[in-house]
Amino acid sequence: MIQTACPLDCWDACAITCDPARPEKLVATPGHPLYNGALCRLLNKEIHEAPRITTPRIDGKAVSMDEALEAIAEALGVEKKLLWRGSGNLGVMQQVTDLLMEKIGGTLTHGSLCDGPGQAGIREGRGINRQLPPEQIAKADVIVVWGRNLPVTNAHLMPLIEGKTLVVIDPVRTTLAKKADLHIQLKPRSDVYLALLLARFITMEDSQNDEWLGEWGTEFDEFYDFTRTFRIKALLEYMGLSLDDMGDLLLLLQKERVVFLVGGGVQKYSIGHYTLWAIDSLAATLGLFGREGCGVSFLGESRQGFDNPFAVKTPTVPIVTAPFDRFETVLVQGGNPAGSMPGSGEVIEKLQKVKNLIYFGLYENETSELARIVLPAKSFLEKEDLRLSYGHHTVTPMHKAIESEIGISEYDFTAEMFRQLGLEGLKSEEEYMQIWRDQCLERDGKLLLPDYEELPYTEGFGEDGGEEFVFMDDFDDDFEDTRRFRKARKLKNKEEAITEYWLLTPKQSHSLNTQFERSERIHLPPEAGFVEGEKVLVFSEYGEITLVAHVDERLRRDCVLILAGTRGVNHLTPPMLSEEGDGACYQEVKVKIVRSEE
Repeated sequence: MIQTACPLDCWDACAITCDPARPEKLVATPGHPLYNGALCRLLNKEIHEAPRITTPRIDGKAVSMDEALEAIAEALGVEKKLLWRGSGNLGVMQQVTDLLMEKIGGTLTHGSLCDGPGQAGIREGRGINRQLPPEQIAKADVIVVWGRNLPVTNAHLMPLIEGKTLVVIDPVRTTLAKKADLHIQLKPRSDVYLALLLARFITMEDSQNDEWLGEWGTEFDEFYDFTRTFRIKALLEYMGLSLDDMGDLLLLLQKERVVFLVGGGVQKYSIGHYTLWAIDSLAATLGLFGREGCGVSFLGESRQGFDNPFAVKTPTVPIVTAPFDRFETVLVQGGNPAGSMPGSGEVIEKLQKVKNLIYFGLYENETSELARIVLPAKSFLEKEDLRLSYGHHTVTPMHKAIESEIGISEYDFTAEMFRQLGLEGLKSEEEYMQIWRDQCLERDGKLLLPDYEELPYTEGFGEDGGEEFVFMDDFDDDFEDTRRFRKARKLKNKEEAITEYWLLTPKQSHSLNTQFERSERIHLPPEAGFVEGEKVLVFSEYGEITLVAHVDERLRRDCVLILAGTRGVNHLTPPMLSEEGDGACYQEVKVKIVRSEE
């Protein structure tokens, strides 16, 4: 039996046992912090059924591996070349190709398609993002799941929240929301206002944690004054909530041990950093940092604390708005920019102008269809690697389980490019793996991230501790006119007709980052007036797509939902950067819908 780990872009990063004789029958490895005896559908089914790229191609014709590698080496000899890496595999060895780009004077990307704004907001308040260990989540009395659909994105965390008081804050009445003790069906993009208003009410009721604030939050009074600049009635109307909703939620937040599990959906906006900063400020008002069974959980920064052997000094461009047409050669590794980047129409136009578009990955997608050179990669079962996690602190070795004639690993590709281009300085694969392993902590025979703390922030904030929490103290928004929330204005007494809808793009259980089984539907509220199964044209100022209507009673009347990975969905999304964190703003858009004439 071979021990490895799931490489997919997921909170759980499960440890896996593989029988080389039956690699299609993977099983979960006991002892993992989120072990529950099972693996998800993606590992049980999708990765085995998805057709892989098995043969290299140049200009649409099958070629040998040697021919493809020679062509790539030649293509990398141009002056302007870019490496755009996706998140199809999260093993540390995926980054080894950065060493190649540094040697040949190439360009890399910075920022994130996923969590950049949220990370920036956390750093505003805490100075550093330290992961909340699962064992602290297990000790909580109240779990607030804020914009995070656990059964889909974090299923192995579910046993840890059983028997606890559960609050779900989400525009969609998800399966988890239906089971919750309280569901706040919040208007999209209003999470920042809810957090600020809750902090204000807590203080009005004199329920803030004065002892904690006296030590770690002495600027709290200024934060409270800031929350008072917003009008209560105007915010409640905008969010679609009542004072009763707020009262029910406040009662639960004042329990002894409270944990917020915050998902990526709340920060898919230009103001995403403010959202996490506001939620953290709410948690600080309650004194939830550095206490048993308390805290805020968001995606962790898994490489934090490592001296990264693949860190390089090269020019970079934003991954969200990469100007592909400025480069003669673009190497796409483990990703699908033509399908996953916002503003797909513009992205595709730019990719079509690239002289040498190279796709290096496992599966066919919109980008491989455009590529001049296609290079098949090894799967995670066919190579050595090391898995870090943004959902917990365990570091899991990924051992090669099976031999395969298909594809090439990222390290072997890099080594071959070094050889063909006459480059020097590349260490052996095992040396790099050992550098990563040597920096890990070791507890009870397991490897842990070097920045692991059993109870984060007990010694304060900042990289070295000892600093205070920095409360949110300003807020600007160019997308929504916030003056109505600060000045007295006549409130509306009736609902207006909806002509455009907030777009929600959550992850789905059958697909991940444009891989595997992809939906062709749009979820619509019954009030929108469409019929189940009819084709509809969905459009925004950025583009349009035709999808099949699915009437979904779980939605607010002002929202539609298109699952992330749906082919064409990013023709609707804005090609823009968040205000902080250089992140994607997938949900910073409203769409209109009409019946299709097709």
